[in-house]
Amino acid sequence: MKKINLIAILIMFAVAGSLSTTFTSCSKKAGKNIGLQLYSVRDSIRNDVPGAVEKVGKMGYTFVEAAGYGDGKFYGLEPAEFRALCEKNGLYLLSSHSGRQLPGEDNYAETMEWWDQCIDAHVKAGAKFIVQPSMGRSAYESIAGLREWCDYFNEIGAKCNEKGIRFGYHNHDREFSTTHGDTIIYDFMLQNTDPAKVMFQIDLYWCVVGGKNPVDYFNKYPGRFELWHIKDKEEIGASGMMDFKSIWAGKDISGMKYGIVEVEHYNFDQFTSCKKSLDFLNEADYVVMPQ
Repeated sequence: MKKINLIAILIMFAVAGSLSTTFTSCSKKAGKNIGLQLYSVRDSIRNDVPGAVEKVGKMGYTFVEAAGYGDGKFYGLEPAEFRALCEKNGLYLLSSHSGRQLPGEDNYAETMEWWDQCIDAHVKAGAKFIVQPSMGRSAYESIAGLREWCDYFNEIGAKCNEKGIRFGYHNHDREFSTTHGDTIIYDFMLQNTDPAKVMFQIDLYWCVVGGKNPVDYFNKYPGRFELWHIKDKEEIGASGMMDFKSIWAGKDISGMKYGIVEVEHYNFDQFTSCKKSLDFLNEADYVVMPQ
């Protein structure tokens, strides 16, 4: 009788240990819901996609934004392959920086065909957003040229909506410092794109470098900034030039749904810089992220 009880007890502990391991592996990562733009590890991911993604997952980031989409693939991998790689490392693909130049009559059909392929690839990869990170010269040369870009973005946004994807635009500093008369390019874009079709991924650092306060834009155009690029001169919080605390006070009115770290310049190696940036945000009590 004692022997049977001992065996039963051992089995009970084994099952409990197995369940504990299962629940632990499925549990949410400690820390905040923060993503990483993979351009931040561009030198490493160029040579070793699986290794770079694994390191990002181990840091504690919960999702990624790709900077390596092209010809229907992400970093040379089929959409389903890249999705599986991310999920294997406790991540998911939220978005990517992708886009095409403004088409003319001679290449309009080809451009729209490219967008159809791009959108389908993002759907297969499980992404929620596609973000165009730049515009061509015509956007900066005249109001008429800029209006063409806004109309183009509205059209692409409508195509994305049909497949359940949100389309948006990512700024640099030029959109704030370049004006057509008294018209600031970024303001014109916000005023001439349909909020139902085009959201904005505000790059906080480039907004400040462009001489503007992100909170002023949150208040003037509430709800338009669904994605934030959280950035500093080097690692997040390192320069002292970014008043992240006051910026975060405008989070709710901005419409922010996700915050994405991007590190372009480094005081350390790329992975150390990305980890220090994440640690800064996790330790700052005023940084509250949507779940």
